[in-house]
Amino acid sequence: MEGDLFVKLFQVRKGQFVYYNNELHRVYGVKPMYKQSVHLIRLRDLTQHLTKAASVERYKPKELDSFIFNQKAYTLRNDRKAEEGNYILIHNPMPDSLDTYSLNEIEMVETADKKGVVTSNSHGVKHNEYLLMVPGRANDSHPIDYQDIEGVEPENLQDIESHNLMPNHPNGELLPTLGDIYKKRNSNELFEAMVVAIKGQTVYLGCGLELSQEELMNTDIWEFQYNLLDK
Repeated sequence: MEGDLFVKLFQVRKGQFVYYNNELHRVYGVKPMYKQSVHLIRLRDLTQHLTKAASVERYKPKELDSFIFNQKAYTLRNDRKAEEGNYILIHNPMPDSLDTYSLNEIEMVETADKKGVVTSNSHGVKHNEYLLMVPGRANDSHPIDYQDIEGVEPENLQDIESHNLMPNHPNGELLPTLGDIYKKRNSNELFEAMVVAIKGQTVYLGCGLELSQEELMNTDIWEFQYNLLDK
């Protein structure tokens, strides 16, 4: 039995996604000399936890998985490249000698070009090293917040469901993109505006208006028309 526990401890690595107490965590450290050798961060609220290797089960994140990170839901995508202000999950790390990032680190993008991105931690990450974290849950996403959804406390289940309510973009995307044309509903005058820039959670319209992504996705106020770049 002790041999099996040692083997499992040997298999636990920094950066792995694991389930502990049924919830999704990330391993931020393994210290074999301590009784509680595995140090974890719970993704939904970034709280820290200590446990043993025998108490965790590894999970490998993949495209279309969705989960709550720091109180906000995200869906993993690899069908488009990250832009300034996006979060990325570095699932395939291949750092060069000047970078120190590791498996499944979550970082914000500061700049992006054809070759890759530079994060707020000054890490240069190639496009094939990360999955884009798109805010909200896609309709076809696979929630991975809990290993066994039937074992979730009712209040926590309500919290998960509350993050499923973000309206979907008519063209299948969760969020507005550059070139999108929106019309304001319930307006006495025709009011249409184009998305000209997106920075973090803020959307900039051509009329000079700035609003959050959540505000623009409120279908009671704004109605998507078409994307100018698709014309």
